[in-house]
Amino acid sequence: MFTIQLARPSDVGRFAAIELAAARLLIGHAPESILTESTHPDALHAAQAQGRLWVALEEDVPVGFAIVEMLADGMPHLNEIDVHPDHGRRGIGAALVRTICAWAVKGGYEELTLTTFRSVPWNMPFYSRMGFEEIPPAELSPELLEVIRDETARGLDPAARVAMRYRCP
Repeated sequence: MFTIQLARPSDVGRFAAIELAAARLLIGHAPESILTESTHPDALHAAQAQGRLWVALEEDVPVGFAIVEMLADGMPHLNEIDVHPDHGRRGIGAALVRTICAWAVKGGYEELTLTTFRSVPWNMPFYSRMGFEEIPPAELSPELLEVIRDETARGLDPAARVAMRYRCP
């Protein structure tokens, strides 16, 4: 059984290993440079201190996490979500996403955005089932365009990526 909660400072040190293990699932979809990078600990600690970092725990041990970045005031962006493959396919990722969507609704945000792989079955189709929709290119904010430019500079093919949003009710 697992629980989802806001991350504790002591959880943060476990996230790089989770992120790197989860990235191996993207072999063939992402360049090696992406598969070997992890979120900087400073960014994780800042998000934790600001209440924008969640952890999935099994027996009080982190097995997954999700981080929301604020692209601008009122613009939350699901920047990263990872579940260790040893704990995959148990609903942990979906529970993390539902928790963050509920946080966005409670926070009064209009939407929650993310970018993901268009053709990876556990990416765009997963988020579509979770209530996210593709953002038409003409509706991309300057901040989201900057995220896409950054991903492209890091080696991700923009044609293989998609920007999505969850419209908060």
